[in-house]
Amino acid sequence: MIEVKNLTKHFGDKKAVDDISFTVNDNEVLGFLGPNGAGKSTTMNMLTGYIGATSGEIKIGGVDILQNPIEAKKKIGYLPEQPPLYPEMTVKEYLTFVAELKGIKDIKKEIKAAAEKVGLCDVMSRRIGNLSKGYKQRTGFGAALLGDPEVLILDEPTVGLDPKQIKDIRSLIRSLGKSHTVILSSHILPEINAVSDRILVINNGKIAAEDTPQNLSKTNSGDKVKRMIMKIDGEAEKIEEVLDSLDGVTYEKLEGEGEYELNIAGASSDTGKKIFFAFAKAELAILEQREEELSLEDIFLELTKEKGDNK
Repeated sequence: MIEVKNLTKHFGDKKAVDDISFTVNDNEVLGFLGPNGAGKSTTMNMLTGYIGATSGEIKIGGVDILQNPIEAKKKIGYLPEQPPLYPEMTVKEYLTFVAELKGIKDIKKEIKAAAEKVGLCDVMSRRIGNLSKGYKQRTGFGAALLGDPEVLILDEPTVGLDPKQIKDIRSLIRSLGKSHTVILSSHILPEINAVSDRILVINNGKIAAEDTPQNLSKTNSGDKVKRMIMKIDGEAEKIEEVLDSLDGVTYEKLEGEGEYELNIAGASSDTGKKIFFAFAKAELAILEQREEELSLEDIFLELTKEKGDNK
């Protein structure tokens, strides 16, 4: 449904997006992650046709957005982080206005369907300027759904919502993913993990990782990553001397005596053996050793950390 090939964007001398390529399949929810300044928002703006690319290709449902922008945009429903609302309009007036811009024929039916999906039915006659931030966000979401577009691009869709509203919107996104192609950008990592079929991480304008949430914990620039909790019998100085000698291992001292958290980059099936023999050689007994699954937050921080950052 969405095809991106060799996409690049320059702002003067700065290369905001650097030759990235990816696809999003029909009825798939893609979680799109990246730190501030990574090129995430620039990429989303190019996908929607809001800004042009310096080079590369974007196809929405087989239609090139650069060569045929009107036809491509008909397939897209876009919710920016700050929806372009008119505070003097009522919700109904605004949705009617957007539906007319989209050329929708049965406006009344489309507005009713969108309002029901995002929970706007009780505020249709209220002025947008008097709504809470959460209802303003819902109004923007409703506008994106008008016309039942094949592709939904959602930038921080749950900003300003209360916990119940967030849960409802997440359920809606999962439901929409069964019949739409969805790109979801959010700084709330559990949200991305909860609703995404696949996650793409961008950093410094390049794709840092792309995989399912389940597999992403095993990937770090192509290397397997492990987190290990160990309890070792011995003096801290001697224990840390061994840990410092292990390639690809960073560690943190925990509160318990002799307890350490190890993060191991480039881990393989014999990594555990190497650690065991390193401590055995130093005549230090391993009292406890267990692996823990990395959280999406851990993975994100690892993938986007700057060179020379040992954290």
